[in-house]
Amino acid sequence: MNRKGFTLVEIMIVVAIIALLAAIAVPNLLTARRTANEAAAKATVRSLSTAAEVYSTSHSGAYPDTVALLTGFIASAGNYCTDAAGGATAVQGYNYGCTLTAGGYQFVAAPVTLNTTGSVTYTATTGGVLTPL
Repeated sequence: MNRKGFTLVEIMIVVAIIALLAAIAVPNLLTARRTANEAAAKATVRSLSTAAEVYSTSHSGAYPDTVALLTGFIASAGNYCTDAAGGATAVQGYNYGCTLTAGGYQFVAAPVTLNTTGSVTYTATTGGVLTPL
């Protein structure tokens, strides 16, 4: 008798092995994604802060008070900041908030979902000090 194909036991063993590999890989992928989101948020807040400081240096100590002024020094500022009061923008797992006045600034990046998209809130204030919370 010439039998072709797989038995039910063989198929179940293959499915079990695939499930085991997925159970190991998925948490590692989620951790890598969260770490990448945190690194991107930190870099973005640092870049926005640097752009505001450069603006201040070239404008006799006055800081940008609108996103349009900041956009001249960092083109992507409009992707993270809005001129609307309290308007937060979500990008790559983080909500960004920007407070701009002629006397200073504050940039905040907070995770959309704590411990899923990120676990650290980053804040940069006038003077370029980046603080993880």
